[in-house]
Amino acid sequence: MRRRAGVGAIQKQKLEQEKYKDKGTVIQENQFEQMTKQMEVFRGNLEEFATKYKNEIKKNSQFRRQFQEMCASIGVDPLASGKGFWSVLGIGDFYYELAVQIVEVCMATSYKNGGIIGLDELRDRLIKARGRNIQHQEITVDDLLCAAKKLKIFGNGFCVIPVGKGQYMVQSVPGELSMDQTAVLKLLSSSGSPCVSLSSLKVKLNWEETRAVNVISQMVIEGLCWVDSQNEGEFSYWFPAMFNECITS
Repeated sequence: MRRRAGVGAIQKQKLEQEKYKDKGTVIQENQFEQMTKQMEVFRGNLEEFATKYKNEIKKNSQFRRQFQEMCASIGVDPLASGKGFWSVLGIGDFYYELAVQIVEVCMATSYKNGGIIGLDELRDRLIKARGRNIQHQEITVDDLLCAAKKLKIFGNGFCVIPVGKGQYMVQSVPGELSMDQTAVLKLLSSSGSPCVSLSSLKVKLNWEETRAVNVISQMVIEGLCWVDSQNEGEFSYWFPAMFNECITS
């Protein structure tokens, strides 16, 4: 018959487990302290790097993107830092200025496109408005995405909508697009056509007619698309946010 462990053996085993636990806690604390020191060293080197190449970061879009990736790797957001070293460096000023200009362009074109504008069209308008002088930094799609994200503080009135194949649209009106409305925009982006018909939605998205009618009707009401009744047969629905010609003044 197997003997049961005595009280003394149980207490001894419990003490050993507590020692192992305490030792594990000490090891974890030491590792965390070492990692914290390494991160502080990395942060200091990053600040030194940013100071040395400040002008290059502001002027060179590719350099600016790589610098942002380095910041993100250690949890530093120079755009959100309003005090201390990063505010003195002034890297965020470019993006804050760009965000304000994004709002201005979106507001100026909302009566034509219903408050949705393609990122490429937005970039073209910003470059035209800012001018092409040497003192104006090059604007890239990454810059626009970074600046547009800062506009989330205004709620869902400003948001970036991915429409596939690396294409984006900026929505500047209150309210969120439904999944069906987003599906229509993605279809237009992938097809390269700024117009759609109910029959094409039914075929390409495998929708019932009622669903297609409801989605398009709502988008017409919201000013996201225009109705073309001049074609023989069914109507066509044109989305000004998907092409430049009707937006250009």
